[in-house]
Amino acid sequence: MQSLYDIPAPAKLNLFLHITGRRADGYHLMQSVFMLIDWCDTLHFERRADGKISREDLSWPLPEDDLCTRAAHALQQTTGCKEGVHIGVAKSVPAQAGMGGGSSDAASTLLALNRLWNCNLSLEALARIGLALGADVPFFLGGHHAWVEGIGEILTPIPLAKADFLIVKPDAGLDTRMIFSDPSLKRDSEPAIISGFAANAFGNTGSNPGFGRNDLQAVAQKLCPGVTQALAWLASQGLSGRMTGSGSAVFAHLPQGVVWDAASVPNAFQVRQCSSLDAHPLHGWATSDS
Repeated sequence: MQSLYDIPAPAKLNLFLHITGRRADGYHLMQSVFMLIDWCDTLHFERRADGKISREDLSWPLPEDDLCTRAAHALQQTTGCKEGVHIGVAKSVPAQAGMGGGSSDAASTLLALNRLWNCNLSLEALARIGLALGADVPFFLGGHHAWVEGIGEILTPIPLAKADFLIVKPDAGLDTRMIFSDPSLKRDSEPAIISGFAANAFGNTGSNPGFGRNDLQAVAQKLCPGVTQALAWLASQGLSGRMTGSGSAVFAHLPQGVVWDAASVPNAFQVRQCSSLDAHPLHGWATSDS
């Protein structure tokens, strides 16, 4: 095998996000549900015999040491693999959106190179590499929607009904560190249980956006007016919105039959209708130890 083309890296939505405490080392404890959606980046991998790792940006420029190249180097170092790779990255998922685009790219890179380089690492071994790259990477490796706890490393796969969503990304992004360091951030939400979430997972139109809330949203709205403006536009469509992750993207469940007005979208917004995935497109590419 010399190449792997058109490898998808899907984004996620946080259907809710509660901060339940803070560890002594400063990391925040959370509860959330991560849902895989069909908004994807596309990656291409060509084997290099010289052991070097290179990258080509096929949409917009990425940082020199982005998560794709870091994931490739980490897999190379862990396994002692002498192979190299040229990675083509066609970004579609916006950056600084709270949708996990970079982490998903890293996960798809680990899965693809594990196959291209014949490393044959288990899913658990890849997840250990992924966690060192970012807290969301193991979720994308896991392949399923998940109830997420701890600092993001405790994953419980959960079934979720197929659903459609309207996602709005304002021009401005948000720095996650600024949100988590804000003294006004709510850090004491009561722990939730899966059955409580399941009773009202998505909500509906009007005033019910679904279970819980996003504890990061109030701080994000203070730092980024675009979040508030995006939520107001969703409300103008009769939809109750919520921020995903640390933003700045917001989303609303789109019940069947509801039509939104594409002509009314402000120029500063990127709006996309998405659907949930049944599973990650690369699910099964690595085997589990368990």
